[in-house]
Amino acid sequence: MQSLKKCFAGIAIFTLAIITTPSIAQSLDNPGEYMTAITKARGDMDTKYMQYLSAAAHGRRARKVEKLRQEVLDNITQSRYKVTDLPIYKGDNSLRQGTIDYIQLCYRVFAEDYKKIVNMEELAEQSVDEMQAYLLLQDKVNEKLNEASDKLQKISTDFAAKYKVNIINEKSEFSEKMETAGKLNRYTNAVYLCFFKSNWEDGKMTEAMNNKKVNDVEQARSALLSYANEGLKGLDTVKPFEGDPSLMNACRQALQFYKQTADKEIPKLTDFYLKQEDFAKLKKSFDDKSGSSRTKEDVDAFNKAVKEVNASVGSFNQVNTKVNNGRTQALNDWTEAEKKFAEEHMPRYK
Repeated sequence: MQSLKKCFAGIAIFTLAIITTPSIAQSLDNPGEYMTAITKARGDMDTKYMQYLSAAAHGRRARKVEKLRQEVLDNITQSRYKVTDLPIYKGDNSLRQGTIDYIQLCYRVFAEDYKKIVNMEELAEQSVDEMQAYLLLQDKVNEKLNEASDKLQKISTDFAAKYKVNIINEKSEFSEKMETAGKLNRYTNAVYLCFFKSNWEDGKMTEAMNNKKVNDVEQARSALLSYANEGLKGLDTVKPFEGDPSLMNACRQALQFYKQTADKEIPKLTDFYLKQEDFAKLKKSFDDKSGSSRTKEDVDAFNKAVKEVNASVGSFNQVNTKVNNGRTQALNDWTEAEKKFAEEHMPRYK
């Protein structure tokens, strides 16, 4: 079964600003300089998080980047100390306290919510429901960070208006990378879930095939066909990411393989298993009779069944090989497309 998708909720970073005031004084008595000092106090925290997000997205599982998560927590703590050390601005603690509240929320997210994401990583591979819960948790964490960011953005805007600070909105390289990471995460989650549902069900079907449990195969086959059709329909509503359809196309090709396999190929394989079961029953009945009690009809029926089973072995092996090779190709193509897509679009940050 395909390995778990590496995807994480993106931290919300509001647009950085160039702050100016009529005064040229370089002092925290200047509201513009004060706002700049608040923003700089958060700089290390934001940079370290981007390193974490970049490492995770470029093929390293959450548990492998656990050390980086701890470093993010350390940097968040240091940023909180830096902001706390700043004075209250002329009796107005709104911006300072709002920033502290935001930083503390980020700490809770990395200490608690991201820990849950790490712990859910292995469970997510065990069922479609677990994977959906895993991705939903990421969405909720991202929503929590976005709400906190919007709140801090409003506090900053209100502070600037109160003290007549001119804010010139200008996206930094960092904020652009964070915005790209957030969009990429949402896009890849949506496409990956389409792939995972069919991939997971195919794994269950393959397991049932290997155990020759025809009823279980049929249940999984029906579910796989449903997931593949659902995914293909869903992909019709997905647009290429920044003009790049490669991940979407790789997913579509995989789903088309799953659909073809479930609809056309698996019935041929299960038919062979049913013939084997029927032959086993006929053989038992034939063997239970003594040689003298077997009629010519019994012998003819048994010999005919032997020929039919032997003839079907070649067809079974041919179809089985075709399915296995197709599955390997579909997974390899998906994995390669996923890797190239992340390399192309996920910002690297060191």
